[in-house]
Amino acid sequence: MLSCVLAASPALMLGPVAAPALRHASPTMQQTFQREQVGYGTATYTGGVVPTRMAPVKADSTILVQGGSLRTWSYRSPSVEQVQVVLSTEGRPLDADIELWHGPDNTPCKMRVYVENGQLRPFSAVIETPRGPNTVAIRNIGQIEFPIAANVVADQVDSPSADCIAASTTIQGGALRTYPFDPTVDSVQVLLKTDGRPLNARIELLQGPNNNKQVIELYTEDGLDRPFFAILETPGSGNVVRIVNTAPIEFPMTAGVVPHSINTDMSAADVVIGGDIGR
Repeated sequence: MLSCVLAASPALMLGPVAAPALRHASPTMQQTFQREQVGYGTATYTGGVVPTRMAPVKADSTILVQGGSLRTWSYRSPSVEQVQVVLSTEGRPLDADIELWHGPDNTPCKMRVYVENGQLRPFSAVIETPRGPNTVAIRNIGQIEFPIAANVVADQVDSPSADCIAASTTIQGGALRTYPFDPTVDSVQVLLKTDGRPLNARIELLQGPNNNKQVIELYTEDGLDRPFFAILETPGSGNVVRIVNTAPIEFPMTAGVVPHSINTDMSAADVVIGGDIGR
């Protein structure tokens, strides 16, 4: 009797049927999803992979030197015989000390640099570094509100042209010489050296009467082994480069100052009107 009731009850008959196999996704949908994934991962040709690595980007080696701080660049290899120092700002004044350290307590070259506008006239000079190791030290002696972007490189260093070397003339100790340039000259080369004696000089870029746009006070213990070479930016008109030999009369030097780049869009007939160039 009990067995008949169990067999006839529909609620009890659902028990064994309520545990079917797990339901899977449609094979067609799964296959479509796999094709979409494969479309992003393979190339149009068989067996290829889509390249995802971009071309290497050269890192910028410029370092920001805050006001009152010091940064150094060391070169231990003797094969590095000269380096180029480039200083600039975002339009603010530039005031820095640059020194070359060669051994303990030995500074064979040092200079004081002032630029009225470090963006319009960035400083660029080549420092000789024979017989390494050498260290270039740059100190921002300006206020904290005037940071400097500094870069020191040992490859692709500028060198004086043949005209600059041929145009070198002697400046006796205590004497000065001026070099005026046309408005078409965008930049000039400056080369200073001696016959092996110390080199003490002051380089000024003037635009107008006693209006210094850039000043470099230079000392080198050997002007033959460590000559000074720089490129001065001379935008606008009325630019004059003045070289002063601040050493005694027993220490003459030779100076070569020639145009470096010419702006053909400018004209020598341009005049200065209120500080701007007009016609």
